[in-house]
Amino acid sequence: MKREISTAMLVLAASACGASADAVRWTKYSIPETGTVVDFPASIFTEQGEKPDGYGQRFRTPDGRADITIQSAPNAANDSPAAFLAKKGPPARIQYKRVTSRFFAVSSYKGDKVWYDRCNFSGRLVHCILINYPASEERDWDGIVTRISMSLHGD
Repeated sequence: MKREISTAMLVLAASACGASADAVRWTKYSIPETGTVVDFPASIFTEQGEKPDGYGQRFRTPDGRADITIQSAPNAANDSPAAFLAKKGPPARIQYKRVTSRFFAVSSYKGDKVWYDRCNFSGRLVHCILINYPASEERDWDGIVTRISMSLHGD
């Protein structure tokens, strides 16, 4: 019963903010200084937040329950994805972790949120997306997060 109520509330919330995969309006977000480009769900993340380190922008949903950071920064030490991730000191209980020679993607839970980070490495730059959203809406965000993640690239 609790799951049914939660699902019903999610459907209402998703349709109100545009988190339904069918209702999302996508655009390209780019960082001209670094060549970072990513598919961006502009109908979901409508509010600008503060600037992150390096280049890029933070955005959030109007109700503040989800946010995304799109950023790129120099990889001054020329770290591999594994070394870069290790230096960031990720939490020990990561639920999903994939590290290759060109990128890393990690995800887990923090309180009632899911966090997902992906960083692609090109030359001396790191191109990243960091997304936080309600864990209760995880299945509804799966397609959105996947599209954002798979579209991330940079020069």
